[in-house]
Amino acid sequence: MKTLGLLGGMSWESTVTYYQEINRHVRAVKGGLHSSPCIVYSFDFARVEALQHAGRWDEAAVMLNEAAAALQRAGADAVVLCTNTMHFVSQGIERTSGLPLLHIADPTAERIVKAGYTSVGLLGTGFTMEKDFYKSRLRDKFGLTVVIPDEAGRRAVHDIIYMELCNGIIREESREAYYNIIAALEKAGAQCLILGCTEIGLLVAEADNRCGMPVFDTTKIHAVAAAEWAMDGKT
Repeated sequence: MKTLGLLGGMSWESTVTYYQEINRHVRAVKGGLHSSPCIVYSFDFARVEALQHAGRWDEAAVMLNEAAAALQRAGADAVVLCTNTMHFVSQGIERTSGLPLLHIADPTAERIVKAGYTSVGLLGTGFTMEKDFYKSRLRDKFGLTVVIPDEAGRRAVHDIIYMELCNGIIREESREAYYNIIAALEKAGAQCLILGCTEIGLLVAEADNRCGMPVFDTTKIHAVAAAEWAMDGKT
């Protein structure tokens, strides 16, 4: 098997899910005591979050690039960036490390297209919902129409991620707020839902019938895609 290099800690709450889901999938496919060779570079998320909210994205990109190069020196064969938001500044990872980046949006979009959906509701950090890097990839590469919450909804989703989920806090009031925002996305024309932040799966599950439409969790889908890559080495 190939060795996966995980860029994690953004936040570590979801990096735990990545490690679990990658290894569960490898065990399910290969059986026995098999697991995935992984090297984890885990950031201090407080530093990353401060750069994000200060708009210092160039500095955040340098941190990612340096970490990806460190993974390459440690023996990784590919980079798995365990966060949706930081794909905004992921363009230099392949060039700096010489390793393929397994992009988080692609396996989710592929599943959505295969299922026959053309319009998706997107939940994520404010950066992911409002900046064009993620929506344009879904639109231009996969032909998907992307629906995002209104301004108040975006703020609520963003604040719950950073103030609660990244700190391991799960509140029923926040879950209800998400359900209401999801219902509004469906009313606005979304046929399915992308959990476009790796922490949202801590609050809303793929199998959650309260959502009212099919749910695609980027964390779990990305992890499974990474495990598949590790087993066959194909991008």
